[in-house]
Amino acid sequence: MSEKPFHFKQFSVEQDKCAMKIGTDGVLLGAWVNLPKNIESILDIGAGTGLLALQMAQRSDAELIDALEVEDAAYEQAVENFEDSPWADRLFCYHASLQNFVLEIDDQYDFILCNPPYYTDTFKVLNPKRAIARHTSDLSFDTLLQSTSKLMKKDGQCAFIIPFKEESGFIKIAETFELNPIRITRVRGNLNSPLKRSLVQFSKQLNTPVINELTIETERHQYTEDYKRLVKDFYLEM
Repeated sequence: MSEKPFHFKQFSVEQDKCAMKIGTDGVLLGAWVNLPKNIESILDIGAGTGLLALQMAQRSDAELIDALEVEDAAYEQAVENFEDSPWADRLFCYHASLQNFVLEIDDQYDFILCNPPYYTDTFKVLNPKRAIARHTSDLSFDTLLQSTSKLMKKDGQCAFIIPFKEESGFIKIAETFELNPIRITRVRGNLNSPLKRSLVQFSKQLNTPVINELTIETERHQYTEDYKRLVKDFYLEM
């Protein structure tokens, strides 16, 4: 994976210290979320490079954009990327686990988003930093959703990107913590590939979710108009 900075239209992201590099999932989530009007506070759980928080800073006027990162090097990287961005005065990263953060912080947020760890089987990659970033034993869906519900305002919203195969179970867990789906977009890589990811946005109000699908490519490096329209404000080549 690349150690080089990743340049977006309005900001750049250094990623040499992070186990998880810039990928489609994060950019997609940050571009896809439907941000409520007059949003004041946002939390990115598991900041990594800080990408999602930076996307939220570009997309909103929220005065408070916080991020959480437990892994030492990734935390340092996120802080550096925040400081080097055009929105340094609105971005702050806590060096803490979600489990500790939720015990210590009384604040609640208008919007919370997360590209969570999603390997639920027994396999762990050899790189321990990458394992922390991508395995649910370090942050289970139950812990993530319970904590999100506690940290989210009553009229707030939250959003996640997860494997499509986990969608049904994830939503069932969310509903036990009064998080109800309002938007679901199921993502496939190309026209002939199976559904791979689910983007899900929740609120604490009961709703009938709007459900659709997104295909990223028609063929290798040939992107669909729907995908280009979604990410055009971020990628240089779109």
